[in-house]
Amino acid sequence: MDEAPPDPVRVHRVSVVIPVYRGETTLAALVDTILRMPPEWTSPGGHRLVIDEVLLVWDRGPDRSDKVIRELTSKDERVRPVWLTRNFGQHAATLAGMASSGGDWVATLDEDGQHDVTAIATLLDCALQERAAVVYAHPAEEAHHGFLRQASSRLAKWSVVLLAGSRESVRYNSYRLVIGEVARSVAAYAGSGVYLDVALGWVTHDVAVCQVPQSLPTQRPSGYSFRTLLSHYWRMVISSGTRVLRLVSLTGVLLAVIGVVLAVLLASSVALGYTPEVQGWASTIVIMLLTSGATMFALGVIAEYLGAVVNMAMGKPLYLIGSDPESGPLGPRP
Repeated sequence: MDEAPPDPVRVHRVSVVIPVYRGETTLAALVDTILRMPPEWTSPGGHRLVIDEVLLVWDRGPDRSDKVIRELTSKDERVRPVWLTRNFGQHAATLAGMASSGGDWVATLDEDGQHDVTAIATLLDCALQERAAVVYAHPAEEAHHGFLRQASSRLAKWSVVLLAGSRESVRYNSYRLVIGEVARSVAAYAGSGVYLDVALGWVTHDVAVCQVPQSLPTQRPSGYSFRTLLSHYWRMVISSGTRVLRLVSLTGVLLAVIGVVLAVLLASSVALGYTPEVQGWASTIVIMLLTSGATMFALGVIAEYLGAVVNMAMGKPLYLIGSDPESGPLGPRP
């Protein structure tokens, strides 16, 4: 698709959203890099842009990231804090930042500084060229998390394609650029437990992927444990649709068909005068384990969906923005 010539007058205002959980040692350097960017600069494609605000969303992490946020907001008016009342998770924190943004575009970055901030201009060019409401950054070289971690990530994304039918999941990346009105609308209606990128896919199919410079090295270990990653993956499956439920139904039908076929074969063999020799309980136990396992798996999947529905029906919020905890009734931390 041919890109329209750049508008020499229009300046694209970008809000940068950074969810903060364990950013005590990395956040200051990242924000400093952002603020040292020119007040206005031109992308490689000739589009003018300016980083209008930097939203730091405190997700109640275990370190003193809140102290760093206060120091950064006191130095530059473009840096704005968003205080969450408890730890809601990365995706909820990102949505809280989106809801608080005001730019034409919203760029989301990780707190560890591995993303190249200057690539925002490249993402903007890609969005305008592809007429895309959402652009995911695809690094020229993936961050080094170890072979097992990277292989598991690829397997998880492709399994979501199979289980949930969400082909877009292979594109997902925490470094993304979203049209501001789309970002704020998604943040307004997304329910509890939603996977951010799935929610974005509900409102637009105009999604692009743009290659950017490789991720910058970071010395901080990943904050995701195996349990957290597993929960993250399962939320993506559940919120991607009801295809898993259909797979459960098909599994039940398949087991029923196998049972009918075996019954017919057994009845036919008896009618023909052949009585099979009974070897013991082994085959019976195997069948019981298979059927009971399939039943428990089906009940577990259905329970996950019911749990998500109950949370929304009871009004469980995806996130809740409050005030700086040290300026409230509880006072400063001792």
